[in-house]
Amino acid sequence: MIVKHLAALQNFGSMDILCSDKTGTLTTGDMILDKYVDTAGAVLERVLFLGYLNSYHETGIRSPLDTAILAHKTLDITAYTKLDEIPFDFERRRLSVVVAQGDKRLLITKGAPEGVLPLSTQFEAEGQRHPMDSDAMERCKKTYQELSSAGYRVLAVAYRDAEVQSAYRAQDERDLTLVGFLAFIDPPLEGVVEVVNSLKRDGVTLKILTGDNELVTRHICEQVGLEVGDIVMGDDIQRMSDTALAHVAENSAVFARVSPAQKNRILIALKNRQHVVGYIGDGINDAPSLHAADVGISVSSAVDVAKDAAEIILMERSLEVLHHGILEGRKAFGNVMKYLLMGTSSNFGNMFSMAGASLILPFLPMLPTQILLNNFLYDLAQITIPTDNVDASYINRPRRWDIGVIRNFMLVIGPLSSLYDFLTFYALLKIFHASPTLFHTGWFVESLATQTLVLFVIRTTGSPFKSKPSVPLTVTTVLIVLIGILLPYTPFAATLGFAPLPLGFFVFLFFVVGTYLLLVEVVKRWLMRREGLAIGK
Repeated sequence: MIVKHLAALQNFGSMDILCSDKTGTLTTGDMILDKYVDTAGAVLERVLFLGYLNSYHETGIRSPLDTAILAHKTLDITAYTKLDEIPFDFERRRLSVVVAQGDKRLLITKGAPEGVLPLSTQFEAEGQRHPMDSDAMERCKKTYQELSSAGYRVLAVAYRDAEVQSAYRAQDERDLTLVGFLAFIDPPLEGVVEVVNSLKRDGVTLKILTGDNELVTRHICEQVGLEVGDIVMGDDIQRMSDTALAHVAENSAVFARVSPAQKNRILIALKNRQHVVGYIGDGINDAPSLHAADVGISVSSAVDVAKDAAEIILMERSLEVLHHGILEGRKAFGNVMKYLLMGTSSNFGNMFSMAGASLILPFLPMLPTQILLNNFLYDLAQITIPTDNVDASYINRPRRWDIGVIRNFMLVIGPLSSLYDFLTFYALLKIFHASPTLFHTGWFVESLATQTLVLFVIRTTGSPFKSKPSVPLTVTTVLIVLIGILLPYTPFAATLGFAPLPLGFFVFLFFVVGTYLLLVEVVKRWLMRREGLAIGK
């Protein structure tokens, strides 16, 4: 997985809705032409031949369906010469080419049955053309609907004799003769049922946005265990206001026959309902949706435009890989929160303590060099936070930034830290009768120990004795505290302005650190409950 922008990783973990096409996500994406049948469902080679002519002469970006047609069988079409092409678009959902065979011109149309059948005034049976009356139209619809209900993706193939003219346009797609249907299979991915259930369990709602018809979409979605409900059609979306669409988008799981523009509207509607929305796509037409989503996700095999628009690129198109990425995003977000809670509370407390000490002491509470060294060691202790384990209660649902939690933690824990600093000031002055040098040393050690070891409490929403920190985090944190304690006894002590501390101070330090961590644990749990956050075990 390639993350192009670090902020996207946090959004990845916060994502609660994932929108995707079913092809290549729920299915393998490897289209195979399985059937070519006439309007009654009987095998007919002529359907394949006309479909092959259409796909072979197409000059636009070939879809997987065109690739499957051309790969199915090599046909001899040397007798035909291409004259013109009417490109595919998502409004017509069809593509036509005009070819010549001697003096005869033929316009061949291939596309979604819903886009081809209304233009067909005749159908072909046993080599003969027949009028497309209402009964014939119903038989044709029944044929492709049965194929769709069985999970096939279906294209209709039709033609007409074309007039001699310099160019052909969409208006020339009329009075067609329907020949039959091409049926493709795209089987579900292995293990996709388990991944769909895992996403649901971890708080991510999967919504399918596809250009396929509702019959094949329902068949595939039911095969993978996705709760379909009522399928929302692109034509319905076209008639909806943005307000109505927001409600429908939030409560519906599957959208069929949707255009790229309609996909974009769905994403924006979901975002307006305060959802963090991810979108996975790999085609040119997916670029606007990849931009519109909070997290644009593409794959390494996608077209360049899609990869440029995406923030995260998967090296393998797989929902399982995507699920793992979401969990890693939540882990990263959890560890960032540990850093923020620890840093803001400690820095606020140190600032408060420094300001208070400056008012009552006749000397600086800590030398500038010592402040810099304290911050340096403190930061070193935190460089292994990204390796830390994260509570399961933090990973099993999406998390979002909440500045209120950080602010409240700082305003409560910060002064608590200062309270123990003032206790240390009192002990150093009244119990140990410290000189300025001994005072600097004592506060340096106490400050470093409390603000560093508190990470073991802050790093989990539950009990620090039940949530195991990572080995690197444990080693660096304990090592930094030991370095701070030993510095006054090293040859660098005089240079840094330190003096050896009396043994009694370490008894006091043990009491201060122990009670401080215990009090922070009590206050932390109170704050977590107050903010409505889950308490880990």
